[in-house]
Amino acid sequence: MTVRVRIAPSPTGDPHVGTAYMALFNHVWARKNGGKFVLRIEDTDQTRSTPESEAAIMRSLSWLGLDWDEGPDKGGPFGPYRQSERTEHYLEHCRRLLDAGHAYRCFCTRERLTELRARQMEAKASTRYDKHCMALSGAEVEAKMAAGEPFVVRLDFPVDGETVVPDGLRGNITFDNQQIDDQVLLKSDGFPTYHLANVVDDHLMEITDVIRAEEWISSTPKHVRLYEAFGWEPPRFWHMPLLRNQDKSKISKRKNPVSLDYYERIGVLPEVMVNFLGLLGFSMPDDVEKFTVPEMIEAFDWKKVALGGPVFDIAKLEWLNGLYIRELEPAQLAARVAAAYLNSDAMNAIAPLVIERVTRLDQFVPMVSYMLGGGDLDYPWENLVPKKKFKGTVSDVRKALLKAAETLDGVRDWNHEALEAAMRGLATELEWKAGHLFAPIRTACTGRKATPPLFETMAVLGGPLCRARIRQAATLLKGKKLPE
Repeated sequence: MTVRVRIAPSPTGDPHVGTAYMALFNHVWARKNGGKFVLRIEDTDQTRSTPESEAAIMRSLSWLGLDWDEGPDKGGPFGPYRQSERTEHYLEHCRRLLDAGHAYRCFCTRERLTELRARQMEAKASTRYDKHCMALSGAEVEAKMAAGEPFVVRLDFPVDGETVVPDGLRGNITFDNQQIDDQVLLKSDGFPTYHLANVVDDHLMEITDVIRAEEWISSTPKHVRLYEAFGWEPPRFWHMPLLRNQDKSKISKRKNPVSLDYYERIGVLPEVMVNFLGLLGFSMPDDVEKFTVPEMIEAFDWKKVALGGPVFDIAKLEWLNGLYIRELEPAQLAARVAAAYLNSDAMNAIAPLVIERVTRLDQFVPMVSYMLGGGDLDYPWENLVPKKKFKGTVSDVRKALLKAAETLDGVRDWNHEALEAAMRGLATELEWKAGHLFAPIRTACTGRKATPPLFETMAVLGGPLCRARIRQAATLLKGKKLPE
């Protein structure tokens, strides 16, 4: 049997370190066994998925050297590799489940579902769908469909008994069926949920091993049930421990930068990032901490994968990065810095912003130093508080910065027009003067009170860096108060 593994990221934002973490272990297992590593794009969320995000995911994985054998850009024998292009597969298999009685159409309104959940919570019962629509006759279903009533398709999950999930890292995990909901398989817009799409695609693409984060363990009984309903042999499941913040909570952009683009921008070497991610989930022989991907492939054994929540420790990442940097020759270091920050694309983007402001060439680099690097900025926290006729508190500024970061998370086209529109809209929402909002954003993104036009500057800095710097500024303000 040829080992076949996959990752299926959603192209809905910046490429995530968690995606790279999963990609690394899938890549290693495929190469260890002479198998195939598949990249499948899960873009069924049509409101949030973007081609730009898909391209960013592929670029970041390529930057890390985690090459795939089949995917949207490379093709392969089981394409297409974008789920939005595979809708007919899901509809066909959904019909099979309906015809066999393993699934049913649900016409319940959002209001009824909300009321049902409230009653169950009040009774301290399991919050699961009550199979109300399973009682509909065939004639009733036909009538509702003819009337154009929207519906979803749900999996008929057994109420009695238990479901056993075999996990390669944990052994058998047993679930009480009464605690498992009748999962929606097909949404009212005709697109599948993750659960149906991933099972159908994994089977059709002959995936032998599903290596994914442990947050999917609770969903796996539904997937096992789907395999049984289709009469298919399920793959082997390996659920990796989640990456954690220092406080052991699930890693999130609100506490740590999670964008691969951010770490590339601040100068983390790609070989360091894959080394660090490998270190988080795997113990090399003799507890070696510095290793290459080929070395990890050679030594890999699932018995050496730790189940404890690995902490994404940025200080350790920087320590490891320093080890690699100090092994470079000076000329190699200079070349890497030039390629990362002094390349022609960067210079061509920055020069128009400052050409009217410099009178000597030696002024250029000091004037734009915050654009050339990607790291932390050093400025007094008081600079984040607007000075002119601002009546708010430091806490108000902190909340506004956090809201700005959240708003910027949703900006799909990172250009100065879109950025200005988003921030002016936020100022209106907050009932602030635009200048009172723009001032702390400027300081957060640049470390300075005066810069070239703010939104043109943010466009050059890029989304991952701006959002990270704004969240870091909000953290800087935590607990601070201006003197009376």
